[in-house]
Amino acid sequence: MKKVTEIVTELAAPVAAENGCELWDVEYVREAGQWYLRLYLDKEGGVNILDCEAVSRRVSDLLDEVDPIEGSYMFEVSSAGAERALKRPGDFERFMGSPVLVKTYKNRDGRKEFAGTLAGYDNGAVLLDMGSGEPIRFEKTEIALVRLRVVF
Repeated sequence: MKKVTEIVTELAAPVAAENGCELWDVEYVREAGQWYLRLYLDKEGGVNILDCEAVSRRVSDLLDEVDPIEGSYMFEVSSAGAERALKRPGDFERFMGSPVLVKTYKNRDGRKEFAGTLAGYDNGAVLLDMGSGEPIRFEKTEIALVRLRVVF
């Protein structure tokens, strides 16, 4: 049986494309006792409130028709954001050479956050250039999160 996020992705991706956007990610998470279904959009030049509204209205109607989720949930549509999480191999390829933040599950050299430039990606492992010699390799099992980082 398909997961909720897979079903919603299949419903929402064409709607996002019809509205000139890309469906970046779908989350179905429980927070503070409430379920949230979140769609994150991306678009060249940035996503605006009208993009979110158009996608939200159409996808909401589709969710009512298909009804893939039992029980109540909050539905949100927003921009993926400038400091979005990188999850899929294509995300890493697209943003190779960009500033990122790597967060680890356990301390490594006394810390859990590492800022640098995305220098490589290999089956879930990330290479991070921190400007001090060879890039550091983080294995998939030690990575909690990799996200883009805005540098001013």
